[in-house]
Formats: sequence, structure tokens, C-alpha cells
Amino acid sequence: MFYLLAQWLEFEGIFNVFRYLSFRSGAAIATALFIGMLIGPKFINMLRMRQGKGQPIREDGPITHLKKAGTPTMGGLMILISLVISVLLWMDLSNIFVWVCIFVTLGFGAIGFMDDYDKVSKASHKGVSGKVRLAMEFVVAGFATWIIVQQVGTNLYVPFFNDVEVNLGWFYLPFAMFVIVGSGNAVNLTDGLDGLATMPVVIASATFLILVYLSGNAVFSKYLGIPFVPGAGELAIFCAGIIGACLAFLWFNAPPAAVFMGDTGSLALGGALGAIAVSIHHEIVLAIVGGLFVLEAVSVIVQVFFFKRTGKRVFRMAPIHHHFEQLGWSESTVVIRFWIISLVLALAGLATLKLR
Repeated sequence: MFYLLAQWLEFEGIFNVFRYLSFRSGAAIATALFIGMLIGPKFINMLRMRQGKGQPIREDGPITHLKKAGTPTMGGLMILISLVISVLLWMDLSNIFVWVCIFVTLGFGAIGFMDDYDKVSKASHKGVSGKVRLAMEFVVAGFATWIIVQQVGTNLYVPFFNDVEVNLGWFYLPFAMFVIVGSGNAVNLTDGLDGLATMPVVIASATFLILVYLSGNAVFSKYLGIPFVPGAGELAIFCAGIIGACLAFLWFNAPPAAVFMGDTGSLALGGALGAIAVSIHHEIVLAIVGGLFVLEAVSVIVQVFFFKRTGKRVFRMAPIHHHFEQLGWSESTVVIRFWIISLVLALAGLATLKLR
């Protein structure tokens, strides 16, 4: 909104700074952070009053988690409110990529909200049927992918090599849908400890803020040998909004958490990262940058696969962060060490820019 206002005023005087993505990205972080911190206390009190017993705690989970009973969930709504307001204020409202990412974020957030509401209202950890939830996610991802493909085509770019691309044709549609849905559910599985998913999402968003800026710049993208996507630079505002909104949420989610983001937040944030990656053809890089999320998802798949076929568990408990809890690691130890892993993977993802 501010960008269009400055454009209408022909970027005269002080409004000239609105031309720059760097300024608007910083402003988006600050705005989302301010809104989140402002609404946080009252929003959490409202959730606590409406939910009563809060998020149901699994009885078959770690014993140490039982003390978290009564903590309200759906805190992801705080993230979505802060994010959307901030992005709408600072983005170029004519940019299709940002609108698609907002659509995926709100779509996945709505699906997560239904799941959280079902859990809280029924006082059960089961929620909406997995098949129903996945079906809704693929519908949202399918519509978003169709729009993105109209803008960027169906090529899959391979990192580490210059000008290596594979035109997947129509197969790119289900592939991109899988990336978005997989990313959403991977982040959802990671959100099992206080602050565990939030900071890795911040780190991944900061990494993609750099990537979208470079991808949207013809000079930088040519020099680095990455796909040039006109208009993708505007996604830096979206990434910045995620960073600010998540940092504000982390203030209240730090151990001991005053609120959980729930599926409302984790599905939305994961879907957003997937949509950003698809928009700039960095799907494989997302698997590196978000390697922690991939590890969490794979640990669940492996655990279920082997248990159904052998009756034995590979891990003491899945997702894998619970495995380390069962080994005797404290919750804070698991969280901080996983943050470090996330940071290292983000640096590895950025390294692909030069290893070509």
C-alpha cells in the first residue's frame, strides 16, 4: 500500500526510499514484530479464556510434556495477522508472486485452524482426518502452482551446476504441489517443542530473503548462474514479514511457552516456504535449507514404515526431536542444538550460489 502511494507521488522527496526492497524489507520486519508484540498478551489471554484446557497433550508422548497441559494453542493466528498486515502495507500490491504466497499461507493456515479447533473442541489430539487434510492442502497447492507456472514455466533447476535444467512439463505441477504440501507438513511435524520450529523458520526465511532478492535481479542472477525471475524480488517483503511475525511469536513461545502456534501456524509457515521456493525454482535448495524439517518428516516416515512391517522402532520416539528427549537431552538442549543445525544447513544452502 505504501509503495503504491509513493509511486502515485512519483517517489518524490522522502518517498524515494520506497523504491528500495532493502528499506521495505526492513520496515516489514519491524512492522510485523511490532504488531505481534502489541497484540500478543491480549490475544493469548483471549485464547486461554476460550479454550479452557488448551491444547490436548498426548499421553503416549514424553512424560515431561504433561506439565504443558492447559497451554493455549492456535497462536499461529498471531503470526498470520502480523504477517499479512505487514506485507500488505509494504509490498507492491500488483505483484502476483506475493499474492500467491499469501493465498497459500492463509489457505494452509485455515486448514490448520480447522484441525486445531477440532482438537480443542473435542479435547482430543486426533483432529481432522489426515486424508481430508491432505486433500485440502493439495487443492490449495494445486491452484497456487498453476498460477506460478504461468509466470515461471516448468523447468527444474539443479543447484551446484551452471545452466542445468530439466523441463518437467506437466509433471512439474504435481512435483511443485508435493513441495508445497511436503514443506507445510514437515514444519508441522517439527513443531513439537517450545521454539523448535519458530527459529528454523526464521533462519530459512532469512535465507530465502537473500535468494529471492538475487533471483529477481537480472545482473546478480546472471552472475550467480541462477534462474532470473522478474518480480520475484518482491518476495523479500514476504520473507521479511515472516521473520518479524515469527520473532514476535517466539517472544511468547520461548520456554516455558505461554502459547503454542498449533497447526494454524506451522502448516501456514511451511506452506509459505514451499510456495516461495517454487516461485523462484529453488525447490532442491529448499530441501537443503530446510533440511531440519526434512529430517523430522523422514524420521516419522521411517518409524511408521518399519514398525508396520517389523513391529520394531528405529527411534525411541518420532519425530526425531522426541528421540533425543528419550535419550536424556533436556528440551532446551534439543531446541538450541536443532537451531544450530538449521543455521548450518542455511549456510550450506547459500553456498550453492557459488558452487556452480
